[in-house]
Amino acid sequence: MRRALRLRSALTALTASALLGGLACAAGTATGAASGATGDTSAAGETITSGVASRAQDDASSASGLTKTLQALEKSYDGRIGAVGIDLGTGRTVGYRADERFPFNSSFKVFACAAVLDRARTGEPGLMDRLVRWKPADMAGLTANSPETTEYTDTGMTFAQLCRAGITKSDGFAGNMLLEQIGGPRGLTAFFRAVGDRTSRLDRPEPWLTEWEPGEVRDTTTPAAAARTFTELTTGDTLQAGDRARLVGWLKAGLTGADRIKAGLPKDWTTGDKTGTGGASNHGTANDLAIVWPPGSDAPLVLSVFTNRSHDNTAHDDKAIASAATALATALGRL
Repeated sequence: MRRALRLRSALTALTASALLGGLACAAGTATGAASGATGDTSAAGETITSGVASRAQDDASSASGLTKTLQALEKSYDGRIGAVGIDLGTGRTVGYRADERFPFNSSFKVFACAAVLDRARTGEPGLMDRLVRWKPADMAGLTANSPETTEYTDTGMTFAQLCRAGITKSDGFAGNMLLEQIGGPRGLTAFFRAVGDRTSRLDRPEPWLTEWEPGEVRDTTTPAAAARTFTELTTGDTLQAGDRARLVGWLKAGLTGADRIKAGLPKDWTTGDKTGTGGASNHGTANDLAIVWPPGSDAPLVLSVFTNRSHDNTAHDDKAIASAATALATALGRL
């Protein structure tokens, strides 16, 4: 029960105001509750108040340190960084540019896969084992970023295999096939709304969804919204336990994120992630979403990092994402 309460608290609190300004308010609320319960200012009440205030000061200090670190990183990177970290063991959340919009790019595929898993469980039994076939012409414009589906054109793939290819290799055609099964981009947006995400949206399939300019709202999310929904799908109750474990297993087997969030954390931490890359012609946009377990910890961290360069026709920078991940883990008190 305590773990569930911490999860709900963390997800509810993930807005810019809660991340950066709500800590003092929380301390005041706790102080008032303690006073109302005892009717005096006893030593026990003072101890509770002092502890809450101390925690609030620590959290505020962490938020301030994260802001300074990422502001400096943005200058050296010459771009914009949005980042959110959640510690599901403590309920602590930290963030920077948490509610600013960034393009999904290929990170949408983990959410599309979750939507297919949910559909298979709730409406179409056997869907994950259903074989899908296509013609080479169906892959027009997608062969360059579809490393696995191009190898299975003659035989087809099951939806489970398409999920694996979409998450572990970021296979573009696999992502589109998953979208097609849930009603296209609108279907994925509807899934976001069904799980309580009022922010994230998908409007186009691959390869067009990577086309992005500053101010664009199509095919975007925010670091906070992505972190909330990713947390719910990997640790919450939206997916059945077996489906949730399957999704996390594919994330752990990912092959595209070795130089991103994973590179910013100790090598003995266990990481499952999904990357997204828009390319130099799309302001060098790149992101990574990860669920992370420090050694000996049952409660994971969720880290969400989104980036774009200030100037177009500039390559993305994996090191900036790795450095942001280090900053988030530090602000959460894990490094």
